[in-house]
Order: sequence, then C-alpha cells, then structure tokens
Amino acid sequence: MLPEIPAEQFAAALDDTIDAVLRAASIQAPPIDAFAAADALGIVVARDDDQHGRARYVRLRMPRARGANGGGRESLIIEPPAKASILLRADPRHERREWAVAHELGEHAALHVFQRLGVDPREAPAAARESIANHLASRLLLPTSWFQRDGRGCDWDLLALKQRYATASHELIARRMLDFESTTIVTICDQGRVAFRRAAFGRRPPTLSPVENDCWQAAHRCGQADRRTHRGLQVRAWPIHEPGWKREIVRTELCDDSGDYCDSD
Repeated sequence: MLPEIPAEQFAAALDDTIDAVLRAASIQAPPIDAFAAADALGIVVARDDDQHGRARYVRLRMPRARGANGGGRESLIIEPPAKASILLRADPRHERREWAVAHELGEHAALHVFQRLGVDPREAPAAARESIANHLASRLLLPTSWFQRDGRGCDWDLLALKQRYATASHELIARRMLDFESTTIVTICDQGRVAFRRAAFGRRPPTLSPVENDCWQAAHRCGQADRRTHRGLQVRAWPIHEPGWKREIVRTELCDDSGDYCDSD
C-alpha cells in the first residue's frame, strides 16, 4: 500500500488515529457504535437508497477562517469539514451498516494517517486512501489494545469475542486475529468450499491439513463448534449457519516450537 513505510510505523499511525477518534467520540469500551462515533464527531449519517455503494462520505468544502489553526495533531478528526455527511444505503444486517459507517469515518480520518506518516496524499498510490480507510474501519470496530487484550483473555474464542464486539461481523473478527499472534491461520469456508485462507503477518499458509479439514467438516455437519489438536497444531472451527447458507470459520495455531508451518513471502 505504502511500500516505503515500515509495517510497524504504518500500524502505529493507524492506531494513533483510531485512539484520537475514540477519545474525540468519548468511547471508552466495546462494543463500538460507529453511528454514535460519527454523531460525536459532528458527522451526519443520512439515508440514500439510490446510490450504488453501501455508503459514501460527502464533504462541502468551506473556506477556513483567517488565522484558524490547521496544524493540530487531531484537527482533522475532531474538527470535521462543514456539513460533513455519510450517505448510507439501507441494509438488513446491522454489522454491514456499522462497517459502512466505520469505513466512511476511515475516509474522513485518512488524512490524519498521511499526516502522521509524513506522506503527501497527492503523491500516494491511487488505492492508498481506500486501503487506509479499510484498515481504520477494522481498527475502529476492533481497537488494537482492547481487542488484543480481550482475544488473549478468552483464548481467541470467536463467539466470545463476537459477544463483546457485537457491531463487528464474525468474519471481520476472524481476519483481525491475523494482526496479532504470529502462528495463526484463519480459514473461512462457505457452502462447503474454502473461500479465504490466510496466515498472520502476510505469511503463506500451507494447504489445508487433514486435522483442519476434519475439524471444519465436523462443524459443517453438526452445526457445533469443534476443537482438535494434532502434531503441534491446535484447530478450532465455529459454524456460522443461517437458513440456506453455511459458513464455518477455522482458526489454526501452532501450539509448540515444532518449527515453521508457513512459508514467508
């Protein structure tokens, strides 16, 4: 996304930005209500069912008053442009609505990240702002320090984390796990097929092992969480089943020092 920026520096800029958003919105604990955050920041969320996407961020550019201070560290966050709005299309899933608003708040706060990194957004790759908005949305609904603490506290149990972070989807929670423990693989299976499989920190996961496949299939068939350990791998699978649709989320973790199980890119 910004290849010249070290991963640790980029992550710190994202976390710094979200910490500022949470402080400005007076949010002190999960679950995070993105609508409440927008309201606290003075950003109006309005419905627009005619647009193509789920949401879009609209700013009416107004001239800055003479002598106004534009150099404050959090000014881009706590002083939104006049008449800033998020136009939101209707969606029956509350997690999708929360993500849509969180993403547009990420668009709003993206300039703060560029500023923190010392990068001119006009010189960044075309997709940089969208990528930053996605990262910020994920961190807004699942703030780093809180989510890491709670994840380790419940041994990364997906259902326990979903209960605490109710505004985030199961998939978002599972993907966010990859930002922490280095020996983790997350696999998402839809309708009996692997739809997503990734290892932490950009490492390349191996093909699905027999124990992972057995754990996944058990959850798929029975509709109950399954857990297995075999040859240094700890595998858990959670069914996220709905009428007419079956999804299973599998978390694999190396639970001893038996060696690498992912290839570095």
